[in-house]
Amino acid sequence: MAKIDDVARLARVSKGTVSNVFSQKRPTSDEIRERVMRVSKQLNYVPNHTARSLVTKKTMAIGLTIPYGSFFFTAFHMQFINGVILEAAYYGYRVLLDIIPSQEVKTPFLTSYPIDGAVVMRPTANDERINQMHLGQIPFVTVGHVMNENIEHFTSVDNDNHQIMYNICEYLISKGHKDIMFLNASELMTVSIDRKASFIHAMKDHGLDVEEHMIHHKPDLDSSEYMDYGYEETILILGKQKKKVTAIIADDERTAFSVLKALKDLNLSVPGDVSLFVVCGDHSMMVQSNPALTSMDLQPSELGAQSVRLLMHQLGVLQGDFSGNIIVEGKIIERNSVSTIDHKEKHN
Repeated sequence: MAKIDDVARLARVSKGTVSNVFSQKRPTSDEIRERVMRVSKQLNYVPNHTARSLVTKKTMAIGLTIPYGSFFFTAFHMQFINGVILEAAYYGYRVLLDIIPSQEVKTPFLTSYPIDGAVVMRPTANDERINQMHLGQIPFVTVGHVMNENIEHFTSVDNDNHQIMYNICEYLISKGHKDIMFLNASELMTVSIDRKASFIHAMKDHGLDVEEHMIHHKPDLDSSEYMDYGYEETILILGKQKKKVTAIIADDERTAFSVLKALKDLNLSVPGDVSLFVVCGDHSMMVQSNPALTSMDLQPSELGAQSVRLLMHQLGVLQGDFSGNIIVEGKIIERNSVSTIDHKEKHN
């Protein structure tokens, strides 16, 4: 196992410099820090967190809290977590992953663990996790904006969900789609609230009415319907109610695959009868699907990395001017699941 002496010798610096790079007790230049980190990675050097904590009075650990239900992490979750872990490791921090039941915060919670700060993923309206962070004076960064009544100032990383949904609607409308069904995320999530408002805004801006059957919300994470979200909604609206739908916007790849199964059972094709757009999907799965699914690239790894950088700034590890709210751009990746239609009446 590599020791600090090995890192210092290969990086051509003193042991004290190596220690400073990992503890951030004294400033070091970017060039020195990058050289030490590169050599440490090469030698698989792992600093003694316990010893560093005693010196710096820090735990050298941050928390990452994610609500869960009866589901496996999506590709978005995995890429986001990977971005958090890699970026935290660069600054010498470990990541404590705290997975909590949906809509329920029980002790022990992150505020009871020895952490220096936390990243809060998938915030909901009046999120109890955020309330506890705020009361415990624990620095935190949210992925998504805060909608807690008692908190006005917060630090966050997010996609521009208003603009993303507006762009998706404009993309579909430009291809002749006027009857669009939106299978949104869970109703209380702030991202869902933003996207719903933007969907309605975009449709009305183009003179299109939004009827009740056009917007749906994903069931609770711990419900039995969660895994099949998209199937029953598609069967109900297109099959039983015979509503006219020429395009469906699916929240994620799991929802999209449920929609594809439902459309197949209804003897409808994609994109021949119905176009399909995925808001948040695994690009490798989007390509392997038949047809390949048009989707939005939300850059989850970058979201994770940026959230850690903002937290490091709050903790005093990173200096300089930082925006309190960082927006990571999303872009449409065109594939084969969206077609252009004319304005002739088309019956489903």
